[in-house]
Amino acid sequence: MSKKPISTGNMELDSKMGGGLPLGSLVLIEGSSAAGKSVLTQQIVRGALNAMHTVALFTSENTVSSMVTQMRSIDLDVLDFLLLGRLAILPMALTELGADAPMALLAAIRCETGRSLIVVDSFTSAVINRQNNQQILRFFEMCKRMCSDKTTIIISLHSGSIPPEMMSPIRSMCDAHLQLRTEQDGQRLVKTLEVTKIRGAAGVTGAIVGFEVEPGWGMRVIPISRARG
Repeated sequence: MSKKPISTGNMELDSKMGGGLPLGSLVLIEGSSAAGKSVLTQQIVRGALNAMHTVALFTSENTVSSMVTQMRSIDLDVLDFLLLGRLAILPMALTELGADAPMALLAAIRCETGRSLIVVDSFTSAVINRQNNQQILRFFEMCKRMCSDKTTIIISLHSGSIPPEMMSPIRSMCDAHLQLRTEQDGQRLVKTLEVTKIRGAAGVTGAIVGFEVEPGWGMRVIPISRARG
C-alpha cells in the first residue's frame, strides 16, 4: 500500500487541498444537487487507483456497469482496475433499506477496511428514512474509528438532508471537509470547491477553486474570478 496522501490525479486540485487527502482521514464532501459531488469523488477514486491504492466505491445511484460508463464519459476509465480487483464498485439500494440503511451501510464498509480508500456516494439516501439523528452521529463516529488503521473514508452528502444542528458536530468530527456549490457566472452556472479544512495536510489549505465538467475531459479547473463573475 502506498503511504502517500490520496491524490485526485489533478495537480491543480491537489495543490488547493494541501497535496491531497492524508491517509486515515474521514472526509465529508458536502454540496447541493448537481454541485459536482459525484464527479469529485470519481476524480479522487481514479487518482487513488493511479497511485496504487485500493478502492471500494459504494454507490446508491448506479449499477456497476453504469458507474464504469459514467466515469469513462469524463475520461476516468476504471475498467482495468475493476477487472484486476484493485477497485470494487458496490451498489446499495439504501432507500429500500429504510431506517436500517445507515447501520447496513456501516456493516458493508467494515468488510472493506483492508482497502486504502472507501467512498460512499452518496449517504443522502441512507438518511431519508432515519428514525433519529443519533443514528447518523453514530454512523460517523464508527467511520471515524475505522480510519485509525490508515483507511481513508469519503462520504458525500446533500446539503440540507440533515438538520443544521446535526451538521456542526459531523463537520467537526471529520478530518477534511470539502464544500461544493453552484454559482451564477453571467449566463451560466459554475461549480466551486471550497477546501474548508484538511487536518494533517502537507501544504496550505483553505482555498476556493472553480471548475467545469466536460464530457471526454472531466474536471477542468478554471480561474476563481470566472467562478465568481
